[in-house]
Amino acid sequence: MSDYVPTGGRYFDDDGTELFPDLLPKPFLCITCANDDNPHQEVLCNLHRLDQCDEDDFECTAYVSKADK
Repeated sequence: MSDYVPTGGRYFDDDGTELFPDLLPKPFLCITCANDDNPHQEVLCNLHRLDQCDEDDFECTAYVSKADK
């Protein structure tokens, strides 16, 4: 496995508009997730949050409780 860890970078929607995940409130589910502190998951978590930013309920199938770790 590579030691390369992708970092935030820049995110764009389908129209080319830049998106800023740091400006979105982080769902409580993310705060309690073990992946929230994992730099290998940062990009995927940001994309997932950006994709659901207009949804009423946030859902994540990759959720792992920090309490279970």
